[in-house]
Amino acid sequence: MFPEQFANHCNLYLNTLAQQGKSPHTVAAYRRDLIQLQKLLPPDAGGETLHRRYFVAALKKLSQLGAHQRSIARKLSVWRQYCGWLEQQGLLAADPTEGLKAPRQPERLPKAVEQETLNTLLDNGCGEGLLSVRDHALFELMYGSGLRVAEVHGLDMQDILLEEGWVGVTGKGGKQRRVPLGSKSIEAVRAYLPQRAAAGGETALFTGRTGRRLSIRQIQNRLRDWALRHGSPQHISPHMLRHSFASHLLQSAQDIRAVQELLGHSRLSTTQIYTKLDFDHLAKVYDGAHPRAKRKLNKA
Repeated sequence: MFPEQFANHCNLYLNTLAQQGKSPHTVAAYRRDLIQLQKLLPPDAGGETLHRRYFVAALKKLSQLGAHQRSIARKLSVWRQYCGWLEQQGLLAADPTEGLKAPRQPERLPKAVEQETLNTLLDNGCGEGLLSVRDHALFELMYGSGLRVAEVHGLDMQDILLEEGWVGVTGKGGKQRRVPLGSKSIEAVRAYLPQRAAAGGETALFTGRTGRRLSIRQIQNRLRDWALRHGSPQHISPHMLRHSFASHLLQSAQDIRAVQELLGHSRLSTTQIYTKLDFDHLAKVYDGAHPRAKRKLNKA
């Protein structure tokens, strides 16, 4: 039987997260990770105390199942936060996850699409049908302003200020920011708005045939299919558009603080991963252009 304290207070904890401004997607992810923990506990897990060995066994089981290190680290973070909350509420005498360490994370650079590829797709990939015009505006905005897929999904009509050249965005944790609109984005959104379908009371900027807000899954699928249909040499996801926005800005402006603000990152360290991506781009240019640049890079 699952330890009593953990199961009985899970919904209360998740409701608390929602009240603190966590997005529905984040709360749903926390719920999945906590439910999975219940299934990973050994059969003899019971009684009134959560033992450290339960969590050690759960982490070991995840590794045996082939879970990625990043996934394991995220799940442990969720478990640790929940146990910490239980301890704060006086429901646990001590946090059984204290001192537990997640697997070491390998360095992972974001994937970016070449500027020429994106420019070609966006310049030539707009048809005349309603859905094509909408998708063009959607993808121009995502790449032009570096929006997360959840952010563009949540945009309302009042958030887009075409005359002022800004879009108001609600990011992770309910944080608000304003992001500039590029001329191409403004042009594409202007073309889309007269054709926008809207059911009664619908405030969403991007809607589907029924006049209701596009879902995140619909946005992901439309981008994937659009890229394939127009000859993209690689799969393109919303996250790749955001990464491309960041890396292309750094290649041109070299201003990491500005990119941090535009992306809505709370910590500079989150943005700093793009600096290596930018260096790799510059190194390739150097190697290809300088007559004495035949360097041998160390490989890990």
